[in-house]
Amino acid sequence: MSAHGRRVTLAWIGCLALVALALVVGASRSASPSSPRQRAAAVDAVVRCPSCEGLSVADSSSATAVAIRNAVLARARAGQSDGRIEQFLVSRYGPGILLRPPAGGLAGLVWFLPVLAGAGGLAALGVVFWRRRAPAPVVVSDEDRRLVDAAMAQGARPSAAGEARLGAAP
Repeated sequence: MSAHGRRVTLAWIGCLALVALALVVGASRSASPSSPRQRAAAVDAVVRCPSCEGLSVADSSSATAVAIRNAVLARARAGQSDGRIEQFLVSRYGPGILLRPPAGGLAGLVWFLPVLAGAGGLAALGVVFWRRRAPAPVVVSDEDRRLVDAAMAQGARPSAAGEARLGAAP
């Protein structure tokens, strides 16, 4: 590999390491709201209104949504975690109350399959580009060597047989 190729490879490795580091730092930080009202608002945003079509509890003004918002706020003020509050709502209304699918079990495939497909696509692209980079082996027969030697002996003027072979006019 040439010096330029090594530099390009190192630059790509550095970029990938930087992206990985940014993802790790971003995933490790918890941006959970601090006050009970902020925590309740965050839970309300991920809970579906049982009486509305496609709205969260935070966006709905129905009586059911108001009751759920009040229950979530009361539980947040009591010190329950967001996960515990969501578990309560799921036990009362079923798993369809949550706007996001669960991250575990069979439903976890919703989160895992797109990542797996993206990684597989990138790997396939890498293989295609890697194979294109390698030149195809050229097999030179003895007949080809004789033709080249004969052309070189004539002063690099192709013979009539060579022109006929290539389909060119003499």
